[in-house]
Amino acid sequence: MIIKSKFSPRWWLRNPHLQTIVASKLSRETKVHSNRERLELEDGDFLDLNWSRRTSGAIVCLFHGLAGSIHSAYIQAVFNQLENDGMRPVLMHWRGCSGEPNRLARSYHSGATDDIHRVIKLVMQRSPDTAVFAVGYSLGANALLKYVGEQGESCQLSGAVGVCPPLVLSVGADKLNSGVTRIYQKYLLHAMRAQHESKRERYPQLMLPAANESLNTFWRFDDALTAPLHGYADVHDYYTQCSSRQFLRQIKCKTHIVYAQDDPFFTPAVLPEHSELSDSVTLELSQHGGHVGFIGDASTNNWLAKRVSDIVQEQQ
Repeated sequence: MIIKSKFSPRWWLRNPHLQTIVASKLSRETKVHSNRERLELEDGDFLDLNWSRRTSGAIVCLFHGLAGSIHSAYIQAVFNQLENDGMRPVLMHWRGCSGEPNRLARSYHSGATDDIHRVIKLVMQRSPDTAVFAVGYSLGANALLKYVGEQGESCQLSGAVGVCPPLVLSVGADKLNSGVTRIYQKYLLHAMRAQHESKRERYPQLMLPAANESLNTFWRFDDALTAPLHGYADVHDYYTQCSSRQFLRQIKCKTHIVYAQDDPFFTPAVLPEHSELSDSVTLELSQHGGHVGFIGDASTNNWLAKRVSDIVQEQQ
């Protein structure tokens, strides 16, 4: 099902770039208060989780976007909103994103559903009688949608929400390498190269290739590093296998996608047709909102966080 969003931006924030940038720079009036846990993995690596300090309520697993963390504005906003609405969020930091390089050559990518599965399984084992939901943003949304699609009838989540997922990775890579959006590409790749180089210096025994300045597009970075380090033949194989749009028809748990049609990271070419959505999927489209922006009027500054929380409550 495809529905129209009720989101309405402030009159001076209709520009998608303003929505995207201002939202990422919003002041954090209320910091997140959480408990950090290091989850040691069977492959010798680790995942850092930030757990809500609440002791009751539905559990909501959060999966951040590229180069995100507990310090990202959108994560802080939704973490606090979910707690205020009586739920218990837990954020999974993708490997290497919690402030310390991960130990293996691999890290994370848009289709890394194995770590999503590990965390959801852990949460359900610890709280077998509690409803568990999942929310992903951008890269995390793509991986989450791929996960629930792969799980199909076996998915044990009570509901899932994907915010601004890439859906078709090649389209996003092309868009971020054109016009003014190259600014976002430059910023994100700088963070990714720095993260990679930090691990290369800390673990020289991994013999990782250098992330030099020539890897200045997502196509080049993903072809040189992401694809080979995660078992894909090349960037084309990676983008083809991990784009989540192809999994939407297989989703059986209640899933809601929030997407802005003016998202500067993508083009309308990523949007699926009605026929590509299973009966369990709702695609909510807004004319405005940018990429993980959705700054509303003065009374709904954190419109996105509240909308995500409302969706999770509706899925209960």
